[in-house]
Amino acid sequence: MIKFLLWCLLLVFCWPLALLALVLYPIVWLLLLPFRLAGIAIGGVLDLISALITLPARLIRSV
Repeated sequence: MIKFLLWCLLLVFCWPLALLALVLYPIVWLLLLPFRLAGIAIGGVLDLISALITLPARLIRSV
C-alpha cells in the first residue's frame, strides 16, 4: 500500500517519471527474476549442506 501511495505522490509531482516507472517496473522485474531463482536455489543447496554437516552432531545429541 505504501508503494502505491508513493507512486501516487510521484504521479502528482512528476507524472512523466511516474508513467516511466509504471512501464519499466515489469521489465525490471522480469530481468531480475533469474537472479531471484538462482538465489533461492543456492540458498536451498547451502541449507542442505548445513543440514548434512550438522547431522552427526544432532544424532549424537539426541541419544
